[in-house]
Amino acid sequence: MSSDNLYRSGTVKEDFSFNESVAEVFDDMLDRSVPFYQTVITTTADMIRRLAAPGSSVIDLGCSTGTTLLTLARLLPDMELRFTGIDNAPAMIDKARRKAEMYSKSSVIEFRYQDITSADLAGADIILCNYTLQFIRPLLRPSFVSRLYDALPAHGLLFVSEKVISHHSTLNRKFIDIYHTFKREQGYSELEIAAKREALENILIPFSVQENINLLSRGGFSSVETFFQWINFVSFIALKEK
Repeated sequence: MSSDNLYRSGTVKEDFSFNESVAEVFDDMLDRSVPFYQTVITTTADMIRRLAAPGSSVIDLGCSTGTTLLTLARLLPDMELRFTGIDNAPAMIDKARRKAEMYSKSSVIEFRYQDITSADLAGADIILCNYTLQFIRPLLRPSFVSRLYDALPAHGLLFVSEKVISHHSTLNRKFIDIYHTFKREQGYSELEIAAKREALENILIPFSVQENINLLSRGGFSSVETFFQWINFVSFIALKEK
């Protein structure tokens, strides 16, 4: 796994994008930038085991390099789940396919290069959107979530993880400070932290916890709960009851 040193110089030449340079270091970037990233995936696996039927179809929207699906396939082999990862970044899909082949999972995981806002979701029983909604323009999120709801069958599951903000200005500032401390502890410098934040400005637009719950509820999901939170990172599960 290549180390993330994309912003070591502190210079930002362009807005953040999921290009080849990012794809090569993305796994390291996630592990060092998203607190408890692996814990969220293993907890998701535990809930799928308890809530889903064997043979269910799992679609990961914004699958990046396929880490989530590869982990679920490793943790839930007995459930004979069908996995599909969809992403609109060719470099991410290429990396995901290479990883699936390396771990001998190509037969159970399909990766598709498609726009997640228009991709075919037919047959989905479980949909994953991990740190994906935050990159979709806010005005487009309601119709996107409604589309996910319509694609799922009764008792279908939607898992969403997002970076969030607080509308309490003091708390929000403190949350960001704690998060930056976390990144420093992972080896990022102040220059790297500042440059990454600048590159993501206007690209990653977070909602608050309540705004995300409202978004999912208005999209049709009658049951929405948080199942993990660390400061300004939150994971939700939404159930389609009927």
